[in-house]
Amino acid sequence: MSVPTTPDPHRTPDPAADTRLGGRTALVTGAASGIGRACALRLAAAGARVRALDRDSAGLGTLAGEAAGLPGTVEPHVLDLTDLDAAEAAAAGADILVNNAGLQLVRPIEEFPPETFGTVLTVMLQAPFRLIRGALPHMYAQGWGRIVNISSVHGLRASPYKSAYVAAKHGLEGLSKVAALEGAAHGVTSNCVCPGYVRTPLVERQIADQAAAHGIPADRVTEQVLLADSAVKRLVEPEEVADAVLYLCHPSASFVTGTSLIMDGGWTAH
Repeated sequence: MSVPTTPDPHRTPDPAADTRLGGRTALVTGAASGIGRACALRLAAAGARVRALDRDSAGLGTLAGEAAGLPGTVEPHVLDLTDLDAAEAAAAGADILVNNAGLQLVRPIEEFPPETFGTVLTVMLQAPFRLIRGALPHMYAQGWGRIVNISSVHGLRASPYKSAYVAAKHGLEGLSKVAALEGAAHGVTSNCVCPGYVRTPLVERQIADQAAAHGIPADRVTEQVLLADSAVKRLVEPEEVADAVLYLCHPSASFVTGTSLIMDGGWTAH
């Protein structure tokens, strides 16, 4: 049996790539690392002016340096998405909105801290609602907009010990569909991208929690837990998710709305 080839996780956008997003303003949350970083760089490579939001100021500084020389720009904005009013204000004037920021805690429901459950839903569901709310007036006024919500296979399927994350992602799927139905008459599309486990700091931090929850060594978590239901036995690379986001932002995707682009290595084929 052949082993799937893993894309180069360190590849950077090609400055000569498609620049059809020139002149567009994109906002990406959770942009300092992982999927958000990859999306910010990919959109800037396509010519967009990217507002990169994160609470990690150092990570944003590194991102801005990585974007030097691309056709578009990356502008760092330090913001904690639990400040919902600030989040809504930050989205004003955005042509493209990528709701990516997230957090995770792996615990049984009876041990799950209620305050953490609330924080997860604030960052991963309430904040996307407020960001969409802030972005839509401009999108509607110009008759064009792209909303891309980074959901997850956990927006479609549940796993034990992830009550807050699964609840937030399921809610995000519904919010995205409502935005698609309301935005269609105004030239605004809204879609989700649903990856399986992505090689990000968020996933790496889960491994110890998953090992404790399932009672197995950490070095067996990726194979026996994370990839147990995936036909393709590797993690998704952030750049692969960013490529899907870029597609949904292109003019050629104007008829794609209210749906979920699943990149789960066959997980949901079961």
